[in-house]
Amino acid sequence: DPFGHGQRAVPENGALGELLRSLAPDVFHVHGLGFPRDVLSLASLAPGVPIILQDHANKPPRIWRRALWRRGMSVAAGITFCSLEQARPFVDAGLVYPETQLYEIPESTSRFAPGDRQEARRLTDLKGDPAVLWVGHLNANKDPLTVLEGISAAARELPRLQLFCCFGAAPLLRDVQNRIAMDPDLRDRVHLLGRVPHERIEKLMRAADLFVLGSHHEGSGYSLIEALACGLPPVVTDIPSFRSLTGAGAVGMLWPCGDPRALCDALRSAAARVDSARRAAVRAHFDRELSFESLGLTLAAMYEDVLGRKRDISRRWS
Repeated sequence: DPFGHGQRAVPENGALGELLRSLAPDVFHVHGLGFPRDVLSLASLAPGVPIILQDHANKPPRIWRRALWRRGMSVAAGITFCSLEQARPFVDAGLVYPETQLYEIPESTSRFAPGDRQEARRLTDLKGDPAVLWVGHLNANKDPLTVLEGISAAARELPRLQLFCCFGAAPLLRDVQNRIAMDPDLRDRVHLLGRVPHERIEKLMRAADLFVLGSHHEGSGYSLIEALACGLPPVVTDIPSFRSLTGAGAVGMLWPCGDPRALCDALRSAAARVDSARRAAVRAHFDRELSFESLGLTLAAMYEDVLGRKRDISRRWS
């Protein structure tokens, strides 16, 4: 750990200081908002080099830690969020200085790509019309029980609907299993696949017709980004990061958190428009907004903006 967890005095980080001087960086990009001591140390080791902080599902700290966070965030030239709406709790907590520039940039992208749907179905044994795919933990935040209730209601109007669930951590697994067992509309319709190798997720996304998630909060939404990369239309909750990633619902459907009736309606509407043109439009959106090229250009523009602001300040003081 070059920073010594932010506890050591700056002189003890002499080797890192020498490395930074030899590299002569134009800007630092720090992933995460929860490292205020390290950020302050970095600012001391390389004064004058702009620091960008990137949110990764962080939350404002408890009140007694906010003074330290405020100091750490005060040295940032900019802070980036997947959606600017996610900055509001930090602004309301007094952690973001007025002069700090805020940027809206996705957390990540994906190398997943569309593929032949019929071949993918053959390889994965996915079935259903529509075949709906869930990729996410079975926990309270992802809210699988609301999704199951919405699926149950939708099945009465979409009798061939099938739901396939890939998940890792599963604190609600027993509740999910009980909910499926007690509902005849779910028993032969929901398939709990558990943990699935990452490369198989791509094949499942190529084979599925719709992607569903019930998240209440997300820093971004990696599985949603992967679904968009595969051209898989999403039916996901109306939360800031999902609004940003889907272009405010320009591709897919958004529904209110915890509302199974709204999910049912969204599934029915999305199922009526499942075709190759829809999938192509989803992938086109990914290429424009979320691809490696797009993300790279957005990051480069942010770095140039930060450096331009630094130059403007230097000219005013010269």
